[in-house]
Amino acid sequence: MLANSLIELDRAHLIHPVSSYRGHEKLGVRVLRSAKGATVTDASGHQLVDGFAGLWCVNAGYGHESIVEAAARQMRELPYATGYFDLGCEVAIRLAAELADRAPGDLNHVFFTLGGSDAVDSTVRFVRYYWHAKGKPERDQFISIEQGYHGSSTVGAGLTALPGFHAGFGVPFDWQHKIPSPYPYRNPVGTDADAIIAASVADLKAKIEAIGADRVAAFYAEPIQGSGGVIVPPKGWIKAIRNLCSQYDILFIADEVITGFGRTGPLFACTHDEIVPDFMTTAKGLTSGYVPMGAVFMSDRVYDVIADGAGNAAVGHGYTYSAHPVSAAVGLEVLKLYEGGLLQNGIKAGTRLMAGLESLRDHPLVGDVRGRGLLAAVELVVDKAKKTPLPSNAAPARRIFDRAWDNGLVIRAFAQGVLGYAPPLCCTDDDIDAILERTRKTLDQTLEDPDVREAMR
Repeated sequence: MLANSLIELDRAHLIHPVSSYRGHEKLGVRVLRSAKGATVTDASGHQLVDGFAGLWCVNAGYGHESIVEAAARQMRELPYATGYFDLGCEVAIRLAAELADRAPGDLNHVFFTLGGSDAVDSTVRFVRYYWHAKGKPERDQFISIEQGYHGSSTVGAGLTALPGFHAGFGVPFDWQHKIPSPYPYRNPVGTDADAIIAASVADLKAKIEAIGADRVAAFYAEPIQGSGGVIVPPKGWIKAIRNLCSQYDILFIADEVITGFGRTGPLFACTHDEIVPDFMTTAKGLTSGYVPMGAVFMSDRVYDVIADGAGNAAVGHGYTYSAHPVSAAVGLEVLKLYEGGLLQNGIKAGTRLMAGLESLRDHPLVGDVRGRGLLAAVELVVDKAKKTPLPSNAAPARRIFDRAWDNGLVIRAFAQGVLGYAPPLCCTDDDIDAILERTRKTLDQTLEDPDVREAMR
């Protein structure tokens, strides 16, 4: 009775993110009731391994009492403190210092936001201010990558290069440009790493010169493209792109909202890729999704230009909840958990996950397996030689998600037939094995889908 009541209330009142409103009304909500470790339980008592950590964010796993206590303690002591008027609080100051100490290179300055989308928006504001302070306001053009994701705010959705975030919203803007994704599985130049890197460098150089090198302000890249289908570029790709940006004096922003905080192994993917960006955006794993928070890391060089350019005037950018003390307290505790063993366990679990997913390559539907650490994807096709995607009438995003759910597994099922994985770093061997076993069962069921069988003839 309670579950039915919630479904009706949800239909009547709650607008869900990135959903078909009428479709959701018809299907009804699935209500989650509780979670512990890597397992979530819905209102009917159905237990599932969360192979997607909520929305790539519950990196530490569910149910850590120390995180709950850190939040409760801070709420009792100081539930809110503004960062305006030169005010602050201890936990936010300490979190900024701890993060800066661990960030790559000279990313020594941290601006806190509520999440990833407003972190990206903040970088756009800071980049514009930087070039104005340098006396070059004409540098107002931004470049990102096809199939990239940089949030769903108005500005961020324009940097995002996924059609569903553009349709009906009047974005991207004319100052937002794109270059092709490296996408090794479907790159026109083939799968050779050097060829892919050379093609991307040539694409970016051509785009810069077409716009005008003296007009380009910044370039955005995810170390691994998450919502575009977990696209893993070849090793050395992001370093080559970063070097080209440096040659043209273009600010380089690494979007680590998904890859940050152990998702790919190290605390930050940039350290694995051996680059130091001018800005780095983070969120999700920063608080393991327990409370909202994002962060913009800013290099010394950029910070000094903005600070000197402003002089005694205020830099007019901020949010009511910037550096929120409860979120900061959670962030500090989550960081302790990562470094107290979760990062190491995540590396172990990631190795087991990738080996298990690789073993699925013999399945008739599996065209590609890719990933790094606990961030992975399996791309399904109906013809391996031609790399033909699953047909749209097979509704892969909905049907595959439903099959996995019924099998006790939460994954991301993309519309093009890509299965996305991002389980918590706390996963045990049994958790990973359950993900793999239930994935194979889901693939076998998908193989029997009449629309898929018809497409394979």
